[in-house]
Amino acid sequence: MQPIRTERLLLRNFAKKDAPHLLEYAANPQVNCFLDEKVPDLEAAVLKVTENSRDDSHIAVCLQKDDRLIGELFAIKEEPDTYSVGWNFNPRCEGQGYAGESCRALLHYLFTQMNARRLYAYVEDDNRRSQQLCERLGMRQEGLFLEFVSFTSHPDGTPKYENTFQYALLKQEWLSARQVD
Repeated sequence: MQPIRTERLLLRNFAKKDAPHLLEYAANPQVNCFLDEKVPDLEAAVLKVTENSRDDSHIAVCLQKDDRLIGELFAIKEEPDTYSVGWNFNPRCEGQGYAGESCRALLHYLFTQMNARRLYAYVEDDNRRSQQLCERLGMRQEGLFLEFVSFTSHPDGTPKYENTFQYALLKQEWLSARQVD
């Protein structure tokens, strides 16, 4: 993809130089859904950024001032015109508006350049920050899936199932909101 610049951020494909910064937040995932994305060391981080650089489904979010990776977005296409979207950011960068700024740019890109009709995101019921982000982006909550998926286990080894919200946004809703702004 062509790089996207926002006021403070650069959205681009992953590069090998991102590995140490990916390791900084992927070594200890803050949210259970990223446990299977856990990166234990620099070698694994290099492999992960190499894998993420192969297509446009994973997007590096970097500070414009120094091109330092602070997080990532993903947009997985489901035929013909629907995308599953999500994000993962370095906890040290929370509370500065970077997630919202980068996600707004991603939504704009998907709706205007990739001709998306519908976007959706899954968010665990205990991840209030991501729920609030979805709401700020104009996404509506479509449902709550009880015991939807398991990323980890209880101490006895049985799966710990997560309750998961689904948020979604249609292109027509996004366009209508832009006319009001």
